[in-house]
Amino acid sequence: MTNRYFMQLDVFADQPGRGNPLGVVFNAEGLDTAAMQGIAAWLNLSETTFVLPATQSSADYRLRIFTPKQELPFAGHPSVGTAHAVLERGLVLARHGQLVQECAAGLLPLRVDGDGTSRRLHVRAPRGTERQADATAILASLQGAQFGALRAALIDNGPRWWCIELADEAGVRGVAPHLDAMANATIATGAVGVAVFARCVAQPYALVVRAFVPADGIPEDPVTGSANAAIAAWLHANGALPSSSFLSSQGREVGRDGIVEINVDAGGEVWIGGQTRTVIEGDFTW
Repeated sequence: MTNRYFMQLDVFADQPGRGNPLGVVFNAEGLDTAAMQGIAAWLNLSETTFVLPATQSSADYRLRIFTPKQELPFAGHPSVGTAHAVLERGLVLARHGQLVQECAAGLLPLRVDGDGTSRRLHVRAPRGTERQADATAILASLQGAQFGALRAALIDNGPRWWCIELADEAGVRGVAPHLDAMANATIATGAVGVAVFARCVAQPYALVVRAFVPADGIPEDPVTGSANAAIAAWLHANGALPSSSFLSSQGREVGRDGIVEINVDAGGEVWIGGQTRTVIEGDFTW
Protein backbone atom coordinates (compact mmCIF):
# COMPACT_ATOMS: atom_id res chain seq x y z
CA MET A 1 0.00 0.00 0.00
CA THR A 2 1.11 3.55 -0.74
CA ASN A 3 0.97 6.27 1.89
CA ARG A 4 -0.05 9.65 0.53
CA TYR A 5 -0.04 12.93 2.39
CA PHE A 6 -3.50 14.29 3.20
CA MET A 7 -4.87 17.62 4.33
CA GLN A 8 -8.39 18.63 5.30
CA LEU A 9 -9.08 22.33 5.06
CA ASP A 10 -11.81 24.82 5.83
CA VAL A 11 -12.22 27.14 2.83
CA PHE A 12 -13.78 30.63 2.75
CA ALA A 13 -13.37 30.87 6.51
CA ASP A 14 -11.31 33.01 8.89
CA GLN A 15 -11.30 30.21 11.49
CA PRO A 16 -11.96 26.45 11.47
CA GLY A 17 -15.57 25.37 11.42
CA ARG A 18 -17.00 28.31 9.51
CA GLY A 19 -16.32 27.46 5.87
CA ASN A 20 -16.56 24.52 3.49
CA PRO A 21 -14.41 21.45 4.24
CA LEU A 22 -12.11 20.16 1.49
CA GLY A 23 -10.03 17.01 1.34
CA VAL A 24 -6.69 17.22 -0.53
CA VAL A 25 -4.79 14.04 -1.43
CA PHE A 26 -1.18 14.64 -2.48
CA ASN A 27 1.10 12.62 -4.79
CA ALA A 28 -1.97 11.08 -6.39
CA GLU A 29 -0.05 9.40 -9.20
CA GLY A 30 -1.09 5.76 -9.41
CA LEU A 31 -4.70 6.44 -8.46
CA ASP A 32 -7.06 5.86 -11.37
CA THR A 33 -10.41 7.58 -11.79
CA ALA A 34 -12.31 4.81 -10.01
CA ALA A 35 -9.98 5.00 -7.00
CA MET A 36 -10.29 8.79 -6.81
CA GLN A 37 -14.07 8.57 -7.00
CA GLY A 38 -14.05 5.88 -4.31
CA ILE A 39 -11.94 8.02 -1.99
CA ALA A 40 -14.18 11.05 -2.53
CA ALA A 41 -17.27 8.94 -1.80
CA TRP A 42 -15.68 7.52 1.37
CA LEU A 43 -14.55 10.90 2.68
CA ASN A 44 -18.07 12.19 1.89
CA LEU A 45 -17.01 15.84 1.74
CA SER A 46 -18.63 18.10 -0.81
CA GLU A 47 -15.36 17.90 -2.78
CA THR A 48 -12.01 16.15 -2.62
CA THR A 49 -9.05 17.07 -4.83
CA PHE A 50 -6.09 15.03 -6.01
CA VAL A 51 -2.77 16.81 -6.63
CA LEU A 52 -0.75 15.67 -9.64
CA PRO A 53 2.25 16.94 -11.61
CA ALA A 54 1.35 19.52 -14.23
CA THR A 55 1.29 18.39 -17.84
CA GLN A 56 1.71 21.94 -19.19
CA SER A 57 4.88 23.93 -18.59
CA SER A 58 3.04 27.10 -17.63
CA ALA A 59 1.13 25.38 -14.79
CA ASP A 60 2.46 25.02 -11.25
CA TYR A 61 0.44 21.88 -10.49
CA ARG A 62 -2.56 19.89 -11.70
CA LEU A 63 -5.62 18.78 -9.77
CA ARG A 64 -8.70 16.65 -10.29
CA ILE A 65 -11.89 17.49 -8.41
CA PHE A 66 -14.50 14.98 -7.23
CA THR A 67 -17.80 15.22 -5.39
CA PRO A 68 -18.97 11.99 -3.70
CA LYS A 69 -20.67 11.08 -7.00
CA GLN A 70 -18.89 12.72 -9.95
CA GLU A 71 -15.81 14.52 -11.25
CA LEU A 72 -16.08 18.27 -11.90
CA PRO A 73 -14.07 20.26 -14.45
CA PHE A 74 -13.91 23.26 -12.06
CA ALA A 75 -15.06 24.17 -8.59
CA GLY A 76 -14.23 27.25 -6.55
CA HIS A 77 -13.55 26.11 -3.02
CA PRO A 78 -11.42 23.14 -4.22
CA SER A 79 -9.34 25.52 -6.37
CA VAL A 80 -8.77 28.04 -3.58
CA GLY A 81 -8.21 25.32 -0.98
CA THR A 82 -5.79 23.26 -3.06
CA ALA A 83 -3.72 26.36 -3.79
CA HIS A 84 -3.49 26.95 -0.04
CA ALA A 85 -2.48 23.31 0.49
CA VAL A 86 0.33 23.21 -2.10
CA LEU A 87 1.72 26.49 -0.73
CA GLU A 88 1.57 25.20 2.84
CA ARG A 89 3.39 22.00 1.81
CA GLY A 90 6.05 24.00 -0.01
CA LEU A 91 5.36 22.21 -3.29
CA VAL A 92 5.15 25.48 -5.22
CA LEU A 93 6.13 29.10 -4.75
CA ALA A 94 4.02 32.01 -5.92
CA ARG A 95 5.69 33.99 -8.70
CA HIS A 96 4.95 37.70 -8.48
CA GLY A 97 1.95 36.87 -6.34
CA GLN A 98 0.49 34.37 -8.80
CA LEU A 99 0.00 30.65 -9.36
CA VAL A 100 -1.38 28.77 -12.36
CA GLN A 101 -3.62 25.77 -11.76
CA GLU A 102 -4.20 23.08 -14.37
CA CYS A 103 -7.59 21.36 -14.20
CA ALA A 104 -10.14 19.87 -16.57
CA ALA A 105 -11.46 23.37 -17.30
CA GLY A 106 -8.02 24.50 -18.47
CA LEU A 107 -5.30 26.72 -17.02
CA LEU A 108 -6.63 29.08 -14.35
CA PRO A 109 -4.59 31.84 -12.69
CA LEU A 110 -4.70 32.46 -8.96
CA ARG A 111 -3.72 35.59 -7.03
CA VAL A 112 -1.80 35.11 -3.78
CA ASP A 113 -1.96 37.93 -1.25
CA GLY A 114 -0.16 37.70 2.09
CA ASP A 115 1.23 34.74 4.01
CA GLY A 116 0.20 32.35 6.77
CA THR A 117 -3.17 32.85 8.41
CA SER A 118 -3.59 36.23 6.72
CA ARG A 119 -3.13 34.78 3.21
CA ARG A 120 -5.95 35.34 0.75
CA LEU A 121 -6.25 33.39 -2.49
CA HIS A 122 -8.44 34.21 -5.48
CA VAL A 123 -9.00 32.09 -8.57
CA ARG A 124 -10.24 33.36 -11.91
CA ALA A 125 -13.30 31.26 -12.66
CA PRO A 126 -14.01 30.03 -16.18
CA ARG A 127 -16.24 32.52 -17.95
CA GLY A 128 -19.90 31.88 -17.15
CA THR A 129 -22.16 31.24 -20.15
CA GLU A 130 -25.93 30.89 -20.13
CA ARG A 131 -27.30 27.53 -21.34
CA GLN A 132 -30.87 27.26 -22.56
CA ALA A 133 -33.10 25.08 -20.39
CA ASP A 134 -36.63 25.07 -19.01
CA ALA A 135 -36.67 26.44 -15.44
CA THR A 136 -40.25 25.42 -14.65
CA ALA A 137 -39.48 22.34 -12.56
CA ILE A 138 -36.54 24.01 -10.82
CA LEU A 139 -38.66 26.99 -9.78
CA ALA A 140 -41.46 24.69 -8.60
CA SER A 141 -39.01 22.80 -6.37
CA LEU A 142 -38.48 26.02 -4.37
CA GLN A 143 -42.04 25.62 -3.05
CA GLY A 144 -43.57 29.06 -3.15
CA ALA A 145 -40.43 31.17 -2.81
CA GLN A 146 -40.82 34.84 -3.72
CA PHE A 147 -38.59 35.58 -6.70
CA GLY A 148 -36.57 38.69 -7.47
CA ALA A 149 -36.53 40.79 -10.63
CA LEU A 150 -33.82 38.85 -12.47
CA ARG A 151 -35.03 35.79 -14.38
CA ALA A 152 -33.64 32.37 -13.51
CA ALA A 153 -30.74 31.19 -15.67
CA LEU A 154 -28.60 28.07 -16.08
CA ILE A 155 -24.99 29.31 -16.01
CA ASP A 156 -22.11 27.10 -17.14
CA ASN A 157 -18.64 27.88 -15.72
CA GLY A 158 -17.45 24.28 -15.72
CA PRO A 159 -20.28 22.94 -13.61
CA ARG A 160 -23.74 24.24 -14.50
CA TRP A 161 -25.66 26.15 -11.85
CA TRP A 162 -29.24 27.34 -11.81
CA CYS A 163 -28.93 30.93 -10.55
CA ILE A 164 -32.19 32.16 -9.07
CA GLU A 165 -32.72 35.55 -7.46
CA LEU A 166 -35.14 35.68 -4.53
CA ALA A 167 -36.88 38.78 -3.24
CA ASP A 168 -34.79 39.43 -0.14
CA GLU A 169 -32.31 38.04 2.38
CA ALA A 170 -35.02 36.60 4.63
CA GLY A 171 -36.45 34.71 1.68
CA VAL A 172 -33.09 33.09 0.91
CA ARG A 173 -32.39 32.19 4.52
CA GLY A 174 -35.85 30.69 4.94
CA VAL A 175 -36.25 28.81 1.66
CA ALA A 176 -37.00 25.09 2.08
CA PRO A 177 -36.80 23.33 -1.29
CA HIS A 178 -38.34 19.97 -2.16
CA LEU A 179 -34.99 18.21 -2.54
CA ASP A 180 -36.20 15.11 -4.41
CA ALA A 181 -37.98 17.26 -6.98
CA MET A 182 -34.94 19.51 -7.23
CA ALA A 183 -32.62 16.53 -7.75
CA ASN A 184 -34.78 15.26 -10.61
CA ALA A 185 -34.95 18.73 -12.17
CA THR A 186 -31.20 19.30 -12.00
CA ILE A 187 -30.51 15.93 -13.61
CA ALA A 188 -33.04 16.68 -16.35
CA THR A 189 -31.40 20.03 -17.15
CA GLY A 190 -27.76 18.92 -16.82
CA ALA A 191 -27.17 21.11 -13.77
CA VAL A 192 -24.98 20.29 -10.80
CA GLY A 193 -27.22 22.26 -8.46
CA VAL A 194 -29.33 25.30 -7.65
CA ALA A 195 -27.97 28.57 -6.22
CA VAL A 196 -30.48 31.03 -4.77
CA PHE A 197 -29.39 34.54 -3.86
CA ALA A 198 -30.65 37.96 -2.87
CA ARG A 199 -29.27 41.44 -2.39
CA CYS A 200 -28.73 42.51 1.21
CA VAL A 201 -29.36 45.81 2.95
CA ALA A 202 -27.30 47.28 5.82
CA GLN A 203 -24.96 44.26 5.93
CA PRO A 204 -21.19 43.98 5.44
CA TYR A 205 -21.95 41.56 2.59
CA ALA A 206 -23.78 42.52 -0.61
CA LEU A 207 -25.34 39.11 -1.36
CA VAL A 208 -26.64 36.14 0.57
CA VAL A 209 -26.36 32.77 -1.20
CA ARG A 210 -27.48 29.20 -0.61
CA ALA A 211 -26.53 26.28 -2.88
CA PHE A 212 -28.32 22.92 -3.12
CA VAL A 213 -26.80 19.84 -4.80
CA PRO A 214 -29.22 17.02 -3.90
CA ALA A 215 -28.50 14.85 -6.95
CA ASP A 216 -24.92 14.44 -5.68
CA GLY A 217 -26.06 13.55 -2.17
CA ILE A 218 -25.30 17.06 -0.88
CA PRO A 219 -28.60 18.56 0.32
CA GLU A 220 -26.93 21.93 0.89
CA ASP A 221 -23.32 22.90 0.17
CA PRO A 222 -21.91 25.12 2.93
CA VAL A 223 -19.95 27.68 0.87
CA THR A 224 -19.71 27.38 -2.92
CA GLY A 225 -17.15 29.21 -5.05
CA SER A 226 -18.37 28.15 -8.49
CA ALA A 227 -21.99 29.03 -7.62
CA ASN A 228 -20.96 32.48 -6.40
CA ALA A 229 -18.94 32.94 -9.59
CA ALA A 230 -21.91 31.88 -11.72
CA ILE A 231 -24.17 34.35 -9.91
CA ALA A 232 -21.61 37.15 -10.39
CA ALA A 233 -21.32 36.33 -14.10
CA TRP A 234 -25.12 36.45 -14.50
CA LEU A 235 -25.38 39.74 -12.59
CA HIS A 236 -22.59 41.21 -14.73
CA ALA A 237 -24.32 40.07 -17.95
CA ASN A 238 -27.42 41.97 -16.83
CA GLY A 239 -25.66 45.10 -15.58
CA ALA A 240 -26.83 44.25 -12.08
CA LEU A 241 -23.63 43.84 -10.03
CA PRO A 242 -23.77 45.52 -6.61
CA SER A 243 -20.19 46.74 -7.33
CA SER A 244 -17.06 45.42 -9.02
CA SER A 245 -15.84 44.00 -5.68
CA PHE A 246 -18.17 42.70 -3.00
CA LEU A 247 -18.72 40.01 -0.36
CA SER A 248 -21.16 37.10 -0.31
CA SER A 249 -22.47 35.38 2.85
CA GLN A 250 -23.18 31.66 2.72
CA GLY A 251 -23.50 28.76 5.13
CA ARG A 252 -25.31 30.00 8.23
CA GLU A 253 -28.27 27.71 7.57
CA VAL A 254 -25.99 24.66 7.93
CA GLY A 255 -24.05 25.96 10.92
CA ARG A 256 -21.25 27.76 9.03
CA ASP A 257 -20.51 31.41 8.34
CA GLY A 258 -18.51 31.56 5.12
CA ILE A 259 -17.51 34.73 3.31
CA VAL A 260 -16.66 34.67 -0.40
CA GLU A 261 -14.74 37.64 -1.81
CA ILE A 262 -15.83 38.39 -5.39
CA ASN A 263 -14.25 40.70 -7.94
CA VAL A 264 -15.30 41.27 -11.54
CA ASP A 265 -12.41 42.84 -13.45
CA ALA A 266 -12.51 45.29 -16.34
CA GLY A 267 -12.62 42.42 -18.84
CA GLY A 268 -15.65 40.84 -17.17
CA GLU A 269 -13.67 37.98 -15.64
CA VAL A 270 -14.92 36.79 -12.25
CA TRP A 271 -12.43 36.18 -9.43
CA ILE A 272 -13.50 34.40 -6.26
CA GLY A 273 -11.55 33.79 -3.11
CA GLY A 274 -10.96 34.37 0.56
CA GLN A 275 -9.20 32.76 3.47
CA THR A 276 -8.49 29.08 4.16
CA ARG A 277 -7.55 27.22 7.35
CA THR A 278 -5.72 23.90 7.67
CA VAL A 279 -7.57 21.60 10.09
CA ILE A 280 -6.17 18.07 9.60
CA GLU A 281 -2.82 16.80 8.26
CA GLY A 282 -1.54 13.23 8.06
CA ASP A 283 -0.91 10.12 5.99
CA PHE A 284 -3.61 8.64 3.79
CA THR A 285 -3.59 4.96 2.83
CA TRP A 286 -5.93 3.51 0.22
